[in-house]
Amino acid sequence: MKKQDILENQVNSVYMAIGSNLGNKINNIEITKIELEKYKIKILKFSSNYISESWPDHSMPSYINIVIKVKTNLSPLKLLKVCNLIELKLGRIRTKINAPRTCDIDIIDYNNQILDKKNGKLILPHPRMSKRNFVLLPLFELDKSWKHPKLKINIVNLINSLPIKDLRSIKQI
Repeated sequence: MKKQDILENQVNSVYMAIGSNLGNKINNIEITKIELEKYKIKILKFSSNYISESWPDHSMPSYINIVIKVKTNLSPLKLLKVCNLIELKLGRIRTKINAPRTCDIDIIDYNNQILDKKNGKLILPHPRMSKRNFVLLPLFELDKSWKHPKLKINIVNLINSLPIKDLRSIKQI
């Protein structure tokens, strides 16, 4: 019998970011939420939709983004595998980095856990989330007291550290 990961024996609280900038973006996000629940990933709450410029190439189609809070018994790596399967099911084709996509799912925070590159596949919390308006603003909507597990900086200060142009380039819809 295979030994289970200790994290699979407990309910884990996870924040995830979902984005789409190809096809029917809002529909892609709704389908993603349905697909997550098929894997027994319980969505506790989700933010409003936010529209933001594509990054780093603003000439690409804009994104619709949300952040969700879920509970799951999956380990971080198994959750990542599920996310990759759902992205593939929704038609994501991995070409070059930051290319447009029908679905992008990122694990932002997993039980305030810190994982570094030693495991080779997943860094937690998400390594660039503290600089991304399309993650911080929806996350703030869900949890105004959230604190970055590694940086130990609260979300209000992270948002305040964003450039003004980043704050002006995102809209709640």
